[in-house]
Amino acid sequence: MKILGLDVGEKRIGVARADSSTRIAVPVGFIEVNGSEWQEIARLSNMHSTTYFVVGLPRSNEGNETKQSAYVRNFAKVLVEKIPGAKVRFQDESLTSVVAEERLKARRRTYGKGEIDAEAAAIILQDFIESFGGKRSTANPLSADGSGPNSGDSSEPSSSDTLKSAHPNLQPSKEGSERPQEIADSIKKEADKMKLKAKKTKHKAKTAVKSVSIIAVAVLVAAAATGGVLWYKHQRDEERARYFAELEAQQNADSVFSFTVRPGENIYEIKKNLIEVGYDATEVEEAFKAPYDFDFLQGRPEGATLEGYLYGETYEFYKTDSVKDILTKYLEGMGQVITSNNLEERYAAKGLSLYQGITLASVVQKESADAEMPTVAQVFLSRLAYGIPLGSDVTVSYALDTIDPDRQTYADNQAALSVDSCYNTRLHAGLPCGPISNPGLAALTAVAEPSDTAYLYFLTGDDGLMYYSYTESEHLQNAAAHCQNLCTVSL
Repeated sequence: MKILGLDVGEKRIGVARADSSTRIAVPVGFIEVNGSEWQEIARLSNMHSTTYFVVGLPRSNEGNETKQSAYVRNFAKVLVEKIPGAKVRFQDESLTSVVAEERLKARRRTYGKGEIDAEAAAIILQDFIESFGGKRSTANPLSADGSGPNSGDSSEPSSSDTLKSAHPNLQPSKEGSERPQEIADSIKKEADKMKLKAKKTKHKAKTAVKSVSIIAVAVLVAAAATGGVLWYKHQRDEERARYFAELEAQQNADSVFSFTVRPGENIYEIKKNLIEVGYDATEVEEAFKAPYDFDFLQGRPEGATLEGYLYGETYEFYKTDSVKDILTKYLEGMGQVITSNNLEERYAAKGLSLYQGITLASVVQKESADAEMPTVAQVFLSRLAYGIPLGSDVTVSYALDTIDPDRQTYADNQAALSVDSCYNTRLHAGLPCGPISNPGLAALTAVAEPSDTAYLYFLTGDDGLMYYSYTESEHLQNAAAHCQNLCTVSL
């Protein structure tokens, strides 16, 4: 079974993943808390095929819940509402950020706050996994058959929090072994039963009771000793398991690295990032020109690049993997998204081929935030239907990136807007001749399902808000009122 671990903060959410077959948690990355975090969590849930989440719960040094604890609990409740079928478990996250930073320092590499959050999420998730190491059970969420605990689970480990919520999908995790006192209490009950039975037998009652009492005391002493040994052995095994898990994680960290393609990045940026992590520039160029055997690539025009088809995601790779191995992984991710969202058929219903749909989605991705994408897609689809040029400045910027990346020839916006390129949708009607970025899921689905509006114009104001209009005069009024600075930014 696959699990996602979350280190929840008010600015960022660290993310880690694990599989019950390997029982090793690895960092995935982090999510900015900017209003689109729920869409991103849903995307990760879909990508990793899981609705099982482990959320770190902070406490004070005295072990009490804090204001941040309440924030995390509320986050978990919303998570269950936002993600259909989501199950959430809390795990104590005391000092995880400190330990995470120490680990990153030990690797002698530069790191940012987001990477600390991702590492902290991995520690939280690893702690949760190890709390199940002592006992096999059909209710164990880490069981081999992938079955998880249901809403009837009531037991809990001392390392995890008791959930003070009636929500059926917010449940505590389970403990792995019994403690000595529990064993002793159980045996004492049996001894008491033996005493009662002896009293009822009138034959040699006093002797029987005395014998039973002696036996009970002896059994209790033995049980306490045995329980202590079992408890010590359990603790020793847990320590040993933790040691080897951390050792294996460190070995993986030495041979594995994370690479991210963010929605909206283009292939020029991805190439640069690959070179920065250590790949040779020649190998990078050859990998981007190499053929790849995917059905969804067949509909591209001759000479088309991989632009638009490298799905935004964070993956782990071995340092021995080639650039072609890396690109293949991102192409596989795109194939899964196309298939699972039925994009080819949904684009056809809009009169677009798969290539055209991805091309338009790449423009939508660069023009707007996730929440605005369906309406922006509607504007562009309407302009296509009426034969009006899209008029998208981001396509002009991409055109310049392909022929004059340093802006030496096209030094001002007037010159830029006149660049004779098939990507310039200010100059030419219809779609650009290909994708201008690698769109994310929100942009891809926005083109398949645009909003039910009828706008023909939009702009992003200096305040970051979108302003829509039906006519050019309304559009010019919006620009004068809301776009004094942003509308004059150099392309």
